Amino acid sequence: MNKPIRMSWQTRKNWLIDAAVFGGALVSILSGIYFLFFTTGYQGGRNALYGVNLLFSRQTWSDVHTWGGVLMIVAVVVHLAIHWEWIKLMTRRVWRGLRGQATSLSRGAKVNLAVDGVIGVSFVLTAVSGVYFLFVPTGGYQGGRNPGWDPGFLFARTTWDLIHTWAAIVMIIAAVLHFAIHWRWIINVTRRFFQSLRQPSFGRKATQEVLFEKR
Repeated sequence: MNKPIRMSWQTRKNWLIDAAVFGGALVSILSGIYFLFFTTGYQGGRNALYGVNLLFSRQTWSDVHTWGGVLMIVAVVVHLAIHWEWIKLMTRRVWRGLRGQATSLSRGAKVNLAVDGVIGVSFVLTAVSGVYFLFVPTGGYQGGRNPGWDPGFLFARTTWDLIHTWAAIVMIIAAVLHFAIHWRWIINVTRRFFQSLRQPSFGRKATQEVLFEKR
């Protein structure tokens, strides 16, 4: 008889939140690639791909990009709230290290924290600029009747667009590195997560054995 696959509720919850972050990020990335290559420029301009519909209309891609981004932001906020104590602990340890005090962080842990830091900063820039475009949509004021309208909040619209694009690119690169670092953990926990779902006797009271806890 096979040994029951057990997973703690904390690990299960972390996996679900991480899956939501990944899903929102994947949708945002794919739709963002569409906007990067198929809607840059203007009709009759230098971009021959302008106005091309790929699977969906431009408006549908815009809705997909917006709500994928909203899902990612909400999931990341929940993720940060759950791991807030760990974040504070690591921040204090890094700060002591920068001040020359002894720390117990390994080289691998430092690399991991550096990657997480890049993801955090680029995510904030991407999210803030995305919220700007959410409230100042393309087409501008009065339902799009003033396409040249630019409220100029802190920066010009073009600057916000550059911030959103390049911060997202940096975040994607850092996220790929993050996946590479934690790939074995991701595969193991994902496999056990779905295996545990196929067991009818699985329940919180039967999860005393905590396996593959993240961090």
